[in-house]
Amino acid sequence: MWMEKLSDGVLRVLTALGPRYIKPTFSQRVYLLWIFRNFQVLPFQVLTPRQRKLIETLCVEQNFVALPQNGWDLPILGTVERRPPIEMEPLSAGQAESRASDAVSPLAADAQHES
Repeated sequence: MWMEKLSDGVLRVLTALGPRYIKPTFSQRVYLLWIFRNFQVLPFQVLTPRQRKLIETLCVEQNFVALPQNGWDLPILGTVERRPPIEMEPLSAGQAESRASDAVSPLAADAQHES
């Protein structure tokens, strides 16, 4: 299994558009095997900056492999989950205070009023 992954392995990247399969070079495959030695699926956020740079480079190079019609026979080195970042709108000071007071439980609010 390790030899197959070293010779023909591909990286699966889960994107908003669906999975993409990338064919890395031999040295990249060795490093990817090391990255995915304990887990088959890793979120992009848990990777180190060096590992993130490798994934970004692989995606930019676009060495994508097409999925054959009859199924999949290439070994998968690992899967990277690339979810788009959650964008949060900035809150004004009044909104932040009202949300903080909403987050206080009713029992805690009663205890504050009694003091």
